[in-house]
Amino acid sequence: MLAFTAHRKSSIFCVLILLITFNSFSQGIKGTIKSTNGEPLPFATIYVRNIETGSTSNEEGYFEYPLPAGKYDLVFQYMGYKSVVKFVEVTNGFSEVNVKLDPQTIVLRDVEIRAGKEDPAYTIMRKAIAKAKFHQNQLDSYEAEVYIKGSGRLIDSPFFLRKQMAKEGMDSTTAFVTESISQVKFTRPNKYEEEVLSIRSNGDDNNTSPMEYLKGSFYESQVASAISPLSPKAFGYYKFEYLGTYTDQGYDYSKIRVIPRSKGDDVFEGEIDIVEEYWSIHSLNLKTSYLGIEFLINQIYNPIENKVWLPISHQFDVEGTFFGFEFEYNYLATAKNYKIELNKDLDVELVVIDEKVDKELAAKLEAQNKNVDSEVIEKVQSGKEMTRKELRKLMREYEKLELEKDTVQNVEFVSNITVDSLAFKKDSSFWQSVRPIPLSEYEIKGYHKMDSMAVVNKKESEGDTIKTKAGKENFKIYDLLLGNTYKIGDKTHLELKPLLASLNFNTVEGYNLYYELAYTKTFENKSWLEIAPLVRYGFSINQLQSKLKTNYKFGNENLILEGGRYVYQINPDEPIYPILNSLTTLMLESNYMKIYQKEFVSLKYAHKISDKYRIGLSAEYTNRLPMENQTSHTWFNQEDKEYTPNAPINAELGNTTFLEHQAFLTGLSLTMKPWQKYYIKNKERESINRSSPEITLAYDNAIPIGDAEISYHKVSADVTHALDIGIRGRLSFRVGGGGFLAKDSLTFLDYNHFMGNRTPIQDVDVVKSYRLLPYYNFSTDGAYFNLLTHYQFRKLFWSRFKFARKRGVKESVFVNYLGTDSAQNYTEVGYSIDNIFRLFRLEGVAAFQDGEYVDWGIRFGVAAFLDEMFNF
Repeated sequence: MLAFTAHRKSSIFCVLILLITFNSFSQGIKGTIKSTNGEPLPFATIYVRNIETGSTSNEEGYFEYPLPAGKYDLVFQYMGYKSVVKFVEVTNGFSEVNVKLDPQTIVLRDVEIRAGKEDPAYTIMRKAIAKAKFHQNQLDSYEAEVYIKGSGRLIDSPFFLRKQMAKEGMDSTTAFVTESISQVKFTRPNKYEEEVLSIRSNGDDNNTSPMEYLKGSFYESQVASAISPLSPKAFGYYKFEYLGTYTDQGYDYSKIRVIPRSKGDDVFEGEIDIVEEYWSIHSLNLKTSYLGIEFLINQIYNPIENKVWLPISHQFDVEGTFFGFEFEYNYLATAKNYKIELNKDLDVELVVIDEKVDKELAAKLEAQNKNVDSEVIEKVQSGKEMTRKELRKLMREYEKLELEKDTVQNVEFVSNITVDSLAFKKDSSFWQSVRPIPLSEYEIKGYHKMDSMAVVNKKESEGDTIKTKAGKENFKIYDLLLGNTYKIGDKTHLELKPLLASLNFNTVEGYNLYYELAYTKTFENKSWLEIAPLVRYGFSINQLQSKLKTNYKFGNENLILEGGRYVYQINPDEPIYPILNSLTTLMLESNYMKIYQKEFVSLKYAHKISDKYRIGLSAEYTNRLPMENQTSHTWFNQEDKEYTPNAPINAELGNTTFLEHQAFLTGLSLTMKPWQKYYIKNKERESINRSSPEITLAYDNAIPIGDAEISYHKVSADVTHALDIGIRGRLSFRVGGGGFLAKDSLTFLDYNHFMGNRTPIQDVDVVKSYRLLPYYNFSTDGAYFNLLTHYQFRKLFWSRFKFARKRGVKESVFVNYLGTDSAQNYTEVGYSIDNIFRLFRLEGVAAFQDGEYVDWGIRFGVAAFLDEMFNF
């Protein structure tokens, strides 16, 4: 939304483009905007002052803006150039207006910048930062009609894909274009409404709402994940340099250079112009980066109704390389018909005093205000001089009071988006009549291609080239290998799981194969039923095993009934993937996975009390049987190595073998996210990732009933979270502990086990498992404490170099700890390089016990936080 709103974070594209609009007429203005030496000025702003609407030129400096007949007061602006005002009368057709702009004359005020003295930019920025929250809350609401155009094109691609892409018409001369017209409304503090009136795209764009690109404000502390130059924390991240002051349209502006203290992702670099006395943004030209993708943001603001400075033009350019594809994207926006409603509490002009410069006046004001016991709103409305420190404090208190009025707690923003039924049915002639920004040559070519494809699609839909499907998939023999899903009735499906993915190897079963079906049905009340039989065959033990799972979901509840005879890992958290164990066993003769068999029937119940709280109940009656190695088969026989027994070695118990026995096991768990925050989109509430730690409390009980022999009481607690430490890094951690309250009778299966790893491959979750910990050496029936931490730096060693930053390289350190009676303060310390080729992670780690070195290793994995790379 507009830069004065209070919208919070969104993905990095979604945070940086601002509101603007258009209307449709058969006449208007057209022409070119150039510098005095004849160079075209791309994306210059044309502002129609008497109706408070605007447009921009295209990249060739050409503009064509529809307007109704009438007389207009036009302001032509370009950052770094003097504005030009022209009075134009529009009659029939388009009036030609060609403009040349002179470079802006910037003068230094009567200030001296001496060695050891503070640059005057700092007092300007202190005042602007102090007033940022004021500007952010200055409007109660606004409405606007919005036009936005986004275009992008592929510059280069991997050589082995170029021919195929050329066949599909994808090259650097064709742009993908999307245009939209919307009516938007924002109501403070966080409600956003949009009606998409028209939309046109020549790409596969499933986003019906272009306004997703229009949320964010440089008055916020952060714009996406980047620290704003107007953040209260800005001085910790930026240096500022005063470049001079200029006058334009009766206002004085100070030009400030923004210099990151440490270059890299999530900080801005460039220039920002501040309106003197108002301490609001006039314009900015800033760039930032994310995982090596470069973003350039240009904005120009103007006073609306001579009360509020709002953006009248916005340009947002993106360029970079991803998996060998070099690309560029450009977004332009224009707006008109603003309807604003001022916040009456803040309808006042304040004089901001910088206490670091005007020390005597600031001390006098602070002494006066200490004796004034008035409400927050009364203090703000006083309209008198106020120190920046006091203004910031009052605005924090004001926002707190406003949030207390909100009936829906912990909701960051609310958005309702609707799409007009005719939004996709407007043809090219309609867009030609309403488009305020002329298309470039690349964009025109892209639309021509789309129109040609539309003819083909129409023929296909009429049956000229293809036949429609009957709606049900026919069975093919290869579906048994590759899997498939068939619709067999109304909201009823049958899924065949792929057999190819089920072949594995272990030393107990040898080669083993499983096959699974899933029958699913969704009922009218939105409840859901799944019935999934599974069979498994082990060739070395010549044994067929099977189980059946029935899963029924109704409302916020879930009931699972399962039973059969099947094999399971000793650690129920399954620390090693079967395919990975197959490879290490056959190729390295390292059989890490240890399994047992159980004949069982179990019932599990889960209830989602709210988005913050979930409870789980479980009961299982089981007959547990030991299993032994049945094969010594390997692909590469190593004479000095042999398979280890299926009963693992344990430091506390020694021999972990057990006899066949029965057990009746019950469990109770409570999972909490007490500080969870949300957003509401189209009346659906969605959780915001990483807004709260997840806390799990569990109680497990074995009851000696009937032939069941096992008896114990066990408790545990676990906390996981990932949080950004400013922009300097991200801390992820998992901490837990627990033990047995009573243990009258138990086997090694009932011990507390930990997520070890002895393979070269590490899990994608950076705090899910240890790196070098043996799987069962330190399993315990005593108390335990475990801690896994991972800190990803914004910059460390390699990531300080530009070539690494452009490729999205990140660096991390991690420290893991396990405390049990036998673990001897087991500790891992490691370093990792992340986002190698944007996909992979390489780790080096060393292990210690009681401070003494015991082991080291190299681990490979998928890049941490991989999902965010496709959401930049």
